[in-house]
Order: sequence, then C-alpha cells, then structure tokens
Amino acid sequence: MSSATPATPASTEDPIAARLRTLLVRAPTAVAFVRGQRFEVVSEEFNHLFGFNDDGELAGQPTRLVHTTDMAHTALQERADAAFAAGRPLDEEIEYVKRDGHRFWGRLQASPVHWDAPSGESLWIVEDVTAARALRLQPTWTAKHDAVTELANRREFERRLGEHVGSRRNEPVSVLWVDVDRFGEVIKDMGAEVGDHFLYGLGQMLISKVRASDLVARLEEDHFAILLPDCDQHYAQIIAEKVRSSIASYRLRWGLHRTRVKASLGVVQIQPTLVTVDAVLGGAALACTEAKAAGGDSVRVFVSAGGYEELAG
Repeated sequence: MSSATPATPASTEDPIAARLRTLLVRAPTAVAFVRGQRFEVVSEEFNHLFGFNDDGELAGQPTRLVHTTDMAHTALQERADAAFAAGRPLDEEIEYVKRDGHRFWGRLQASPVHWDAPSGESLWIVEDVTAARALRLQPTWTAKHDAVTELANRREFERRLGEHVGSRRNEPVSVLWVDVDRFGEVIKDMGAEVGDHFLYGLGQMLISKVRASDLVARLEEDHFAILLPDCDQHYAQIIAEKVRSSIASYRLRWGLHRTRVKASLGVVQIQPTLVTVDAVLGGAALACTEAKAAGGDSVRVFVSAGGYEELAG
C-alpha cells in the first residue's frame, strides 16, 4: 500500500510582507523606512552602505547615527519636514558617516509613506555619489556639463558636432532638436524647483532612448539636442518619433506634483549645404519651429534650405 507524500504546509506569512522582505534582502538598493528619527526597517544594501552587517543592523537605531554632527542631523530634519509639508520629497546630497567613521557623500531621496500624514513614517533611498560628486567638482566637468540636468552643455555639444561638420568621412551624422511644448506653464503652475527636477528626469529618459555613442545635451531652458553619429536621415526620423512618443507618455512625479508634457522635434542630417555648426543647428531649430507651428507634439525634417518634410506625430 503506497502512502501519499505529505503536502508542504503553505506559508502563513502575509504575501505583501514576504515580498517586501525579499525586496529588502535582494534588491541592490539602499532603502530604509524611518519613523520618529529612528530606522524602522532597513534593506541589506542600506546596512552595507553604512558599514553594518548582520551582527549590527541599523534597524532600531537613531538616524543621528549616520550623520556627521547633531547640527547636520537637526538641519536635515527641518528641511525634510518643510519639504514634506509642502508636498515635495527631499532630494539632496549629504555627507554621511559610516560605522567605522569613514565619511562619504550620499544622495538622499526621502518622501513620506503617506502624503496625507507627512510627519509620519518616511522612505529613504540613499546612493553613494562620492565619486560622481568629485567628478562634477572638477573644472573640466563643469565646463562641459549643464548643472541642472548633468547632460552635456551647449558648448560641449557644439564642439562634438564640429568634429563632424565638414568631415570627409562618409559616415552620415544627424541632429535632433527637442523643444518641450508649453514648458512655461509647468514652471508657472509647479515652480522652478519642480521644473528643474522635471528637466533632470527628462534628460535621463532621453539618454535611455538613444545609443551609448550618441550625445544628449541641454542647450538652454527647455531645449535639448541629440547628436547621432553614423545615423542617416531615415533612422534619425525613427529615433525622433520614438523620442516624441516617449516624452508624450512621460509623467513627472515629484511629491504630490503630477504633470505631462509633449514636445516638438526637428531633424537634420549634416549635408554639403550646411557648412558650419550654426548652420546645422539652425536647420534643426527651423524644422522644430515648423513642428511647433503645426500644433506641437510632432516631428519635422529639414531637407534643404527652406524645405521641410513632415513626419506624422
């Protein structure tokens, strides 16, 4: 007589709690839940970031433990309280101290777990930005990058574009000009600080839509440009349409603030009639102006002096 294999008893742990526990152990992100200036729950990566292991977890410890001074800790709490009360998360670079006394710079992104109770439990996400911060402080980095978006600035974009203008190489090169539609309304409704965070997020999204060999830059205000080496007009149109669609579906989330925008794009391929950097950028900008004049959220292609080709958007 054969006997049935006994069934394995189902776990009685709450599924949501089990998922959170797994996330805190396995995710390569330093995450902590904070209440009353104490760490309630911390991820494994959060412990490791501050030099704590299983024999000395940060859970239950005061948040003062990871700050350099009482004054720095108090000032941070005051800034967080003010931001949360205004419906904004806190996003700052802060000097922290590890368990062994070693100091490092971390980017803290903190927000209330429940926005209707901003003084209650909050979520902290910390990233070590020591190396990135040191790089940004170098004069060479500052000279080539935009401070808000951390993308290449106009000077660097023009320098890189200049390497292709007039080149005798047979490699096709194209440029996209991106102009966010009605961005002034975002600034008016949500404020300059939210606008800056939106521009940063938009810049990071643009990077994710192009190749590693391409260059994304912020030229000015809400105007971006993308340099596409080894890319002819046909493929530049495809990329432009993908970028347009991605911007249209991109949602800004910054605390309680939510908004969507659209963009107009101009496309130009470097050609013999465009003999200077200004001429190439001018062609892309003119095509973009035509897209905006058509109502925005569309793409236009510069084909010759004074000529445009419409790409449905």
